Amino acid sequence: MRRILAFTLAVAMMLALTACVTTAPAASTAASASASASAAAASTASTAASASGAASASGSASQSVPTGVDDGVLTVAMECAYAPYNWSQPDDSNGAVPIKDSSEYANGYDIMMAKKLCEANGWQLEVVRLDWDSLIPAVQSGTVDAIIAGQSMTADRAEQVDFAGPYLYASIVCLTLKNSKFASAKGISDLAGGTCTSQMGTIWYDTCLPQIKDAKIQTASESAPAMLMALETGTVDFICTDMPTAQGAVIAYPDMTILDFSKSSDDFQVSDEDVNIGISVMKGNTYLKDALNSVLSKMTADDFNSMMAQATKIQPVSNG
Repeated sequence: MRRILAFTLAVAMMLALTACVTTAPAASTAASASASASAAAASTASTAASASGAASASGSASQSVPTGVDDGVLTVAMECAYAPYNWSQPDDSNGAVPIKDSSEYANGYDIMMAKKLCEANGWQLEVVRLDWDSLIPAVQSGTVDAIIAGQSMTADRAEQVDFAGPYLYASIVCLTLKNSKFASAKGISDLAGGTCTSQMGTIWYDTCLPQIKDAKIQTASESAPAMLMALETGTVDFICTDMPTAQGAVIAYPDMTILDFSKSSDDFQVSDEDVNIGISVMKGNTYLKDALNSVLSKMTADDFNSMMAQATKIQPVSNG
């Protein structure tokens, strides 16, 4: 009996030992498989997270430069004091539009062009009045979407903003009083020694006036009206500006005359960038630039000049 019991216990112990030896590797394999699965899942999650992050970063980068017109409104800055390009008036006559945060209205060539661009693209127009030297900072900061203000498309400006256009080609001239000794000038050589000025931040002041021999160049005027007033009051003998501004000026000031040397070899030396007038948008805003160009590219110089002639015709005399 004891032998049978001992034999039975021995068999039981052998069976238990066998079970342990058999199940241990299985448990180890299961644990290993579980760890591998967890690692794979973690790797997949990490990859997915990385992909998601990359997509998010890519999306963010593509939206780093706003179009400015997502709300359906094109916010445009100008001086509203630079006839016939733009001016302010007390009512909405002749198609004038409200000036933001003001009881006044804006009109002129720039307004006509802005309205045309908005109509073609299905936008509403909002006009903001700013000083000349505040225009580019405003579009750089995104305060406004575009500058339509008679700006020349110079290389210096092109480093700060992107340009759509041109939306006008403006030749450079001088203005003097009809009774001035310079009224009979046939070229810039005949202006030698004269006292002169122009508007600050323009190629007229920075590039053109220095080409006149012995010119007594005075401090730049802060605005076009101030420049014209310097001439009207006799502070200077002549001023330098572009043809549209000059044409508007002689309507407001009949005692002024235009000195156009464009058919003479004795004229200001300027490049296309000096006479091509463009629309400024934020650097990298290709969406808005392309939308504007899609309209401007279909217009000719005659179209521009015809619109400018209309602006000059309706210009208030008090906004020379």
